[in-house]
Amino acid sequence: MTTLRWPVEPIHQCLIEVSANEIDGLNHANNGSYVKWCEQAAWDHSQTLGLGIKDYQTLNRGMAVRQAEYHYLAPAVLNDKLIFGTWLSHSAGSKMTREFYVIRQSDHKVILTARWHLVCIEISTGKIKRLPAEFIDVYSKAVITQE
Repeated sequence: MTTLRWPVEPIHQCLIEVSANEIDGLNHANNGSYVKWCEQAAWDHSQTLGLGIKDYQTLNRGMAVRQAEYHYLAPAVLNDKLIFGTWLSHSAGSKMTREFYVIRQSDHKVILTARWHLVCIEISTGKIKRLPAEFIDVYSKAVITQE
């Protein structure tokens, strides 16, 4: 998509443009929009790796956010183009960690960093389960650690 300095390489990238319905009373992108955009970037990455929602449903397993950390570093405004970088930084047992790094395209300023602590659940019961072999095969190969 573009050559920027990311905290790790290779990183999955998605471009998102801030629209009018995402602007709040403070005249910048609402914090809740970032949560939605992170989810979009995460699903795009997962599907690119080969696991989509239909696979989750077939396996009766899914990765659910147990804890989320968002660090808002600068505002985004109407029509800003944001590059969402995401990667997996940990995967073991029933847990995974997904990281996000968001850069404003116009000035390459980092405007958000985020981290999701995920847990594998059985979709039908909501109970925590170990990662199925299909998840391990796909996601463990995609883990990137910072050096």
